[in-house]
Amino acid sequence: MPGEEAEATEEVMQDGVHRRVVRIGDTVRRPVQPWTPTVHALLRHLADVGFAYAPRPLGVDDEGREVLTYFEGDSGPSGWAKVVDDQGLQNFARLLRDYHDACASFTPPPDATWSRDAGDHQVVCHGDFGPWNVVWQGIRPVGIIDWDFAHPAPPLHDVAYALEYVAPFRDDAECLRWLRYPAPPDRRLRLKTFCRAYGLDSTAGVVDAVIARQQDNADLVRRLADQGHEPQATWAAEGLLPQLADRIAWSRTHRHLFE
Repeated sequence: MPGEEAEATEEVMQDGVHRRVVRIGDTVRRPVQPWTPTVHALLRHLADVGFAYAPRPLGVDDEGREVLTYFEGDSGPSGWAKVVDDQGLQNFARLLRDYHDACASFTPPPDATWSRDAGDHQVVCHGDFGPWNVVWQGIRPVGIIDWDFAHPAPPLHDVAYALEYVAPFRDDAECLRWLRYPAPPDRRLRLKTFCRAYGLDSTAGVVDAVIARQQDNADLVRRLADQGHEPQATWAAEGLLPQLADRIAWSRTHRHLFE
C-alpha cells in the first residue's frame, strides 16, 4: 500500500471544515480520531460475526488516515428518498436491528475511547443512524458508514434517533420541500412500520424517547460547540441551536401525530 499511495488518484467525497474524506480505489481514507482504534475493534468484530454492512478497517496509511473498505452505492442526501418508500423504510429498520444483534457479543477493549459519554451497555449504538449514513442500491441498504459517534448505549437510543428523521418528526412543509415526500406523511403509521420491522412489540414510550434524543443531541451540539469542536462550532455560529430548539418544541406540540 505505501508504495502505491503517491500515484493513487484521490476522489474527494467530503471536504468539510472538520474533516476531508477521500476515496482511493476500493478504499476510503478519513482522519484518525482518538476513538478510531476502538471503532476499528468494533468493525473487526462485525466482520468476524459475518455482518456484511460495516466497512472493514485496513489500518492507517502513510498520511496517517484510517483506511476502510468502500461501499458502492448512493449515500448522503440521496438517502432521504430511499426511506420514503414503505419497503425502504422497513429495510432501514431491519438493518438497524441486524446491526444491534451483530454487535451484542462485542466486548470493548479495556482502553476503549468513545466520542460520546458511554455507559455499561450490551449494545454499541451507531450513534448517527440516519438515511444519509447508509449506502443504498435502489431501496436496498448495502452498508453503514460514518461510525465516529458509536458508543455503548441502550438500543432504543438508535431507534429514537432514526425515527426522528424517518417518521419524520418534521412539519409538512419540510417533508415536502426537503425530505422527498410527495404528500404529507402518515407519521403514526410510519412510526409503527419502523418499530414493527425493527422487532419492537409495542410503540409505548417511543415518542418520549425520540424527544429525549432530540434534546440530548441539542445539548451535545451546544457542548461541543462551546469547546470549539467542528463542525459543531460552525453549526452553532450559523444558527443551528435555535433550529434544534424549534424542532423539539414542534415534536412536543405535535406528538398526537405519532401516538
